[in-house]
Amino acid sequence: FGEEVAHGCPFRRAQEEGLLDANRVVQIGLRGTGYAAEDFDWCRQQGFRVVQAEQCWHKSLEPLMAEVREQMGDGPVYISFDIDGLDPSVAPGTGTVEMGGLTSAQGLEIVRGAQGLNIVGGDLVEVSPPYDPSGNTALMGATLLYEMLCVLPGVARRD
Repeated sequence: FGEEVAHGCPFRRAQEEGLLDANRVVQIGLRGTGYAAEDFDWCRQQGFRVVQAEQCWHKSLEPLMAEVREQMGDGPVYISFDIDGLDPSVAPGTGTVEMGGLTSAQGLEIVRGAQGLNIVGGDLVEVSPPYDPSGNTALMGATLLYEMLCVLPGVARRD
């Protein structure tokens, strides 16, 4: 809506400021109506790899994560996991609920699939406990953050 800074634009601003290697940016699980038709084209035009949620439905993401590991190589990787990439049936406690998201198992496959990458940091965003009195979203967020810690370089893998 013409605002420079909004909750859904940190990667756009980072790209505009030259902070990202666009050929090493992967966005998994994007979906929704957007604000304008070109919202979802912009990422691709920058060179980002965009894997829409529909491409993930009904399948394991282990093969995708093998491709991501190959794409990232030995370079530094920062993982940013937006909880609203998951379907609201498993993570309703977020401010931007959108149907048709990833399953909890797929969320775990993404994070566990980062094992072996040169992870230098990460975050998990948009958990809003007041929107989920059951606590499931907070539990999912905490679990994903724990899993991120488990895939950091130098941390023994648990099988």
